[in-house]
Formats: sequence, structure tokens, C-alpha cells
Amino acid sequence: MEEEVHGIVIVGGGICGLATALALHRKGISSLVLEKSETLRTDGVAIGVHANGWRALDQLGLATELRETANIITGYHNVWQQQSKSTIIPARKELRCLKRKDLVQALAGSLPAGTIRFSCHIAAIVADPDPDGSNRTLLRTMDGSTIKANVLIGCDGANSVVAKYLGLGSPSHLPLLIMLGLTSYPHGHPFGTQFLRFAGNGFAVGLLPVTENLVHFFVSRPSPSTGFTDESAAREYVLEKLQDCPDEIADMVRRCDAAETKTLTKVWYRSPWQVLLGRFQRGTVTVAGDAMHVMGPYIGQGGSASLEDAVVLARTLSRSVPNGVVVVDGNGSTRSRELQEKRISVALGEYVRERRARLFMLSLESYVIGTLRIAKSLLKKLACVAMLTLLGSESRRHANYNCGPL
Repeated sequence: MEEEVHGIVIVGGGICGLATALALHRKGISSLVLEKSETLRTDGVAIGVHANGWRALDQLGLATELRETANIITGYHNVWQQQSKSTIIPARKELRCLKRKDLVQALAGSLPAGTIRFSCHIAAIVADPDPDGSNRTLLRTMDGSTIKANVLIGCDGANSVVAKYLGLGSPSHLPLLIMLGLTSYPHGHPFGTQFLRFAGNGFAVGLLPVTENLVHFFVSRPSPSTGFTDESAAREYVLEKLQDCPDEIADMVRRCDAAETKTLTKVWYRSPWQVLLGRFQRGTVTVAGDAMHVMGPYIGQGGSASLEDAVVLARTLSRSVPNGVVVVDGNGSTRSRELQEKRISVALGEYVRERRARLFMLSLESYVIGTLRIAKSLLKKLACVAMLTLLGSESRRHANYNCGPL
């Protein structure tokens, strides 16, 4: 089977992979996205996009279009059932909840035809130094074909094959189960325009309005040490606390759109110290999105941070490819390929350095909140609260970040 050679290859056709390909396209640089699914992955539920994410979408040229699909969320309504306490905090910056399908389709629809290759599952990645002194990366697919990449970007999620190639450890998970869903209300829902967070005894429910007729929700509960024999038992376990919720919340979860409901998921995360010290680059290979910094959902920054990655990566990479062309085999002299390879390696190093500090703080805040949720000792809880105070978590400064122009 003939070996292919490409300038820039992106592994993973999810939000980050498509956003990275689009950001590069906006800079006049072509890429190939390899997606293991047979079609565009429009499954999933929804993601909250904060002001920093909307700034990135503005740079990608999609913000105006996507704002029409989701209403603005005006504040946070927090309810602690056991303490009979509630607070309402106005949203200081833009927050909207997007259906994942709308975001993925908008990203994919803005890419040139042929950018995404489906049913391409990467089995292995190996370094492939050429006799001329240049270093490329060889990808072997499940069907036996090989693809050689001058630049490789891993946007392939928490269990990233590219991250493993870089030597990053596997992500961890908290002992929590989360069920996500969407519920339609043809005649309008009763929840207004606020992000409702309801905390009960050993469980929590969150609700984000998407439009006046659609809401996104999550239900979380600590997972028991005994585990479950099947998914249906786990689902029943997560939902059995609904009887302690107000009727409108319980009804919302029970009548969710079955086709739009995601299966139960664990809370995966890459530890803050791994984000701070991990190897995110090897020559002309790097990672972005969840492959780089998968984090718990507690500060709602997984999707927005991935969009930031795409903008920053394309911006720094474009400096090393001023004419928009990554030299591949048969094009240009050996010397020109070597020089460009060095420039690209330096650019990817700049990308990693720029993102690392930002991502460490996001990962740390999310990790501390997640630890607080499952902590049993009073001392650990107090330590988490103190850390969150130092981080200024209540100010939501992380949501006002500006990753800069494309």
C-alpha cells in the first residue's frame, strides 16, 4: 500500500481537532484531520461556552452564527437543599450553552472539502527519521495503511494515542458518575435564563437553558466502591435521588430526549502537576484540547480552553510557515525542509509555553473543586476552600481570559 505524506496531520475530529483545522485554514495553512468514526461525531449533549470561548469563536469567524442558536445566560442560581440556602449571582460576562451538534457542524461546515478523513483509526505512531536528516512522524492505521506527517497535532481526547507517544501518563478519574441530557419543552420551559445548580445530600443537579424551548442538564453522584454490574444499574443509582428534588427538576430529567442523552460518564482529569510538568511537545509533534488538559466539568472550561488552544496553536504555527506551505517530500531542497522543521519546532515550543501557565491554573481550580466534592474529612474540605479563595474562584476570572487574535 502506497505511503502518504502530508504537511500537517491532526488526529481527532472532535471540537478541538476541527477548531484547529479551521484556525489553520483561516491562516492559509491546509491540514488533514483523521477521524476514526465513520461520520462527523455530532453525538454528545452540550457545552457551556464562556466569554473566553466566544472570543476564540470570534477569531474563528463562527461566533455570530452560533450565538443565534443559544440564548445568553444571565446569572447563577445556587441552591443548597440541606442548608435551605440559595444565592443568585449575575453573570458578569457572556455565557451561553451550545448544543455540541451545532458547534461541530459549524466547525466542519467551514472547512474545505476533503479536510476530514473518516474511518481512519490510528493504531500506532513511530518516529521516522529520514536519511536526509529531517524528522517526520509515521502513523499506522488499523487498516494497514501508513501516513507520514511533517507536523502532527493530537486532538484525540483523554485517551490520546498522540499523548502516549509524547510520554504523557494516562489521565485519572474521580469516583463520580455523571449523566448528561437535553430536555425539550415545545411550549417553553419554566427555568428562565439562569444556570441553576442544585446541591442535595450526596448528589447534585445542574441546569443550563439553551433556548426557551431546550435545557441541558447534568446529574452527578459519588460512585460506590462496589461498582455496578451493568450500565442500567448505574443509571438507576444516579437517578434515584431525584425523589429529593423539586418536581420541575425531577420531571425535566425523567422526560429528557432519549436520543440526545449521553451514557453515563466518569470525571476524567489530567492532574495539575502533570499539566505543569508534562511533555507536550516532541519536535514537530504536539497536543491540544483534552489530549493535553482533560479536566473535570466544575468550572466549565474544557470546551472553551480547547478553542483557545486552536487559536494560539494556529497563530504561533503560522509564524513558522509564512507562505502557508509546509514542505513535504519532493518539494523544496533538503536544506529548506530542515530549516522549516526547526522553525516549526520552535513555534510549537512557544505554543506550549504560552498555554501551560493558563492550563495549569484551570486544571488546578477544577481539581480542587472536584476534590472538595468528594472529600470526607473536614480538614481536606477546609484546605480546598482555602485554596479556592486564593485562586479567586468565585470571581470567575478564568472566564474573562483573552487568548488574543488569530
